[in-house]
Amino acid sequence: MYDVIVAGAGPAGSAAAQACASAGLSTLVIEEHGTIGYPVQCAGLLSIKAFEECRVSPRSILNTVTGARVISSQGDTLSFSARMPKAHVVDRGMLDREMAESAASFGAGFRTKTAVCGVSGTTLKTRGVNGAEEFSFRILIAADGPRSTIARLLGMQRAKTFLAGIQADIPWKMDPDLVEIYPDAAPDFFGYAIPVGDGRARIGLCTGHGAKERFAAFLHRFTDSTVHLVTGTVPLGVMQTTFGHRTLFCGDAAGFAKPTSGGGVYTGIRSARHAAATAVACCESDRFDDSSLALYEGLWKRDLGLVLEGGYRFFRLRQQLTPDDTSHLIRALNDPGIIDAIVRYGDMDRPGLLIRKLMLKPAVIGALGSLVRPGFLSLFSGLGQE
Repeated sequence: MYDVIVAGAGPAGSAAAQACASAGLSTLVIEEHGTIGYPVQCAGLLSIKAFEECRVSPRSILNTVTGARVISSQGDTLSFSARMPKAHVVDRGMLDREMAESAASFGAGFRTKTAVCGVSGTTLKTRGVNGAEEFSFRILIAADGPRSTIARLLGMQRAKTFLAGIQADIPWKMDPDLVEIYPDAAPDFFGYAIPVGDGRARIGLCTGHGAKERFAAFLHRFTDSTVHLVTGTVPLGVMQTTFGHRTLFCGDAAGFAKPTSGGGVYTGIRSARHAAATAVACCESDRFDDSSLALYEGLWKRDLGLVLEGGYRFFRLRQQLTPDDTSHLIRALNDPGIIDAIVRYGDMDRPGLLIRKLMLKPAVIGALGSLVRPGFLSLFSGLGQE
């Protein structure tokens, strides 16, 4: 019997496995794919803090950016740069493998080409390269992605919203210091162009529907060539309960992706470490009832609760913006004082303080117009306390 079984060897799963193994728990990681880190299902843009959370070497870094340029469909542009590193563009396959190797160095075992097909009490049933197998556990950590098999098997309520993401790396010269954001490329989220380096760019978008058609139209701005596409799913809105049945749900499996950007590495790893701390406490006390597992939810809510709740409210507001609203907002933000605030308070992982400050600017309120109803600002109360 293993103390801990982790399903999924992405950043969240490997972070959880490393923390559990380093605490002396016997740990096994189950990964359905044959190669850790593939297929790639991420834009690969990590804030400096998110990259530091990975606790890896710089080998996976392809480029480093200092700011962004927001471009509306009507040609309005907002550019800002902190003139210092704000995010790394990474090779996610390499990063994921290095995190898994680190977990293994602390004693975690790995089974690849092995998919979860059942959970019964303290037994995990799998099917894979070694045929049908069963593994016993004291506690299970589900980090098996946005379509979590374990959540489905246990009848857990899922994330509130799922977006489809498509991207491709193409030859394209752009400012290597700035990420480009195209809010009108996907009305319910956005499109992006990320400078990868060596004259290449990563072009993609996330949307709730019509992803294939919208991506084709967006990509046409950059190239007419046929390119290899990478697809993925982005879950927004944390599942109602993130524990139960001796199981803790973290990362994308629980819907921890940031609703403001879709990024899930920072929040996923943070949630994974809280899951590992809970697993250690449960194993030490030999208690695995729901009241003991609830420690996990208290930990991640104190750390990330305001970030994720406020971010989801902002996501709902974003869905109401028309292209005209977006252009008006970009023009309103193109003010030296506001740009200074963006540079000073901007935080990819914890954007609440910046959102709160921008929502207090008369120019921003005016640009949002009728979307700002009585009591609107109360939706963001507490965000500046992150």
